Amino acid sequence: MITIGIRAAPRAVTFAIYDTKKARVLNIEEIKIPAAFATPEALKYVRSNLLDVLREYGVQQAGIRVTEAAARGGNLARVQIEGVIQEAFASSDLGAYYVGQIASISSRIGIDRARFKPLVAGDEAWEVNGWARMTKEGREALLCAVGAARA
Repeated sequence: MITIGIRAAPRAVTFAIYDTKKARVLNIEEIKIPAAFATPEALKYVRSNLLDVLREYGVQQAGIRVTEAAARGGNLARVQIEGVIQEAFASSDLGAYYVGQIASISSRIGIDRARFKPLVAGDEAWEVNGWARMTKEGREALLCAVGAARA
């Protein structure tokens, strides 16, 4: 099964495409939102590009890493992007998707919650080739993609 995991930021969306049958990363990439775009155009850009990615890879299930409820000074732009991603998932042909915070992603991939942040920071190795060379956002997106198999 092909899954996708997503980690949004205020001006970019990082996605990881994962093949669960082969336990292999197919792609980790970033959709950069052009600085000239106002909020409505930026959200439309994210939605359109994400739907193209879902079709291109034949993604069957998905997961999105969302802002923690207790996050201080949550970023409105990131929350808006996360909302548009959820809408894109709901209006796509995905079989299933989930919205996850640290605890739910950890549970889906079968690790203790306390391991999540060290994994994302790169302080702890994980069973994926190139883990140490990935960005923090790429690691989070990949963990979401692995968890999407249990969406």
